[in-house]
Amino acid sequence: MRIWKSLVLAALMSGVAGIATAEEVVLNAVHFTPTQNGYAQSFLKFVQKVNERGKGVVQINVRGGPEVIPPIQQGAALKNGLIDVIDTPAGQFLELVPEGEVFSASTKTPWEVRENGGWDFISGIFEKKANAHLLAHVDAGSGFNIFTIDEPKLNHEGSIDWGSLKIRSSPLYRDFLESLGATVIVQAPGDVYTSLERGVVNANAYTVFGYASFGWDKFTKYRIDPQFFKTDVLVSINKTKWDALSPEAQKLLADTAIEYERESYDANLAESEKQAQAMIDGGQKVISLTGAGRDKFLAAATQASWARMTKRDPTNIDQLKKFFQ
Repeated sequence: MRIWKSLVLAALMSGVAGIATAEEVVLNAVHFTPTQNGYAQSFLKFVQKVNERGKGVVQINVRGGPEVIPPIQQGAALKNGLIDVIDTPAGQFLELVPEGEVFSASTKTPWEVRENGGWDFISGIFEKKANAHLLAHVDAGSGFNIFTIDEPKLNHEGSIDWGSLKIRSSPLYRDFLESLGATVIVQAPGDVYTSLERGVVNANAYTVFGYASFGWDKFTKYRIDPQFFKTDVLVSINKTKWDALSPEAQKLLADTAIEYERESYDANLAESEKQAQAMIDGGQKVISLTGAGRDKFLAAATQASWARMTKRDPTNIDQLKKFFQ
């Protein structure tokens, strides 16, 4: 409660400062993972670039991560102006913007989506539904894996018995995992270590990138390939705050965001490969689905995303498919 009150006060003071002077604007920000996690570290690199280039114009003040605002609440906090900038996956605020799931369903790179008009289209939806101006789709390129405590056994189709798994999930891929026949428990990352330790779950779905920073690899010694979905981390700014910025500040933020979008894509892939090998070197074994089992797994992932988007709001589905598939 104290944290929330301080954020409200900071938002009010930020507004007063913006009226009183046209000098340097300070934007308060939060990220969705603990600071030691790779996603938070990546965001801090972006912040550093902005702050180095934006002296006297615009600065980003990082208030912290999920200990400040839980990830599932960060989208609403941004919409309501309690925070200025968030580094948060679209999957964490699907209740506000169901179409945000398109980032994880996409088969295109962020820059391809910018070039074909998709970025402007989805940004308009976020502005209307979440009062959010999208700056960048960062840390993209990689996908999610399922990690298990017990060794999965491949069946004649090249798949496994999904019904034997109790998988920790995020809201993003809950429907997909349920469609496989697994028991799904939605939990914030901060609760997963204890759940694995106590046997509440026997599997976990997450990216390779940042996985070991939570200590989960201590329990999950098996990784199931292939990956499903794509990472959907967005850097977003409150639309009202964005509109109040000077053209100079807007250009600096936009240019830096586009530059870092590509830089973080390449860095994510390289670091994911490095971290995957480190977990293998630590004893983790890769179990690869094959044949029909693999094909059905990937088809189910694609179907789950588009089906949920269509169910929640079919208005923009055809356009989204044109831009993102």
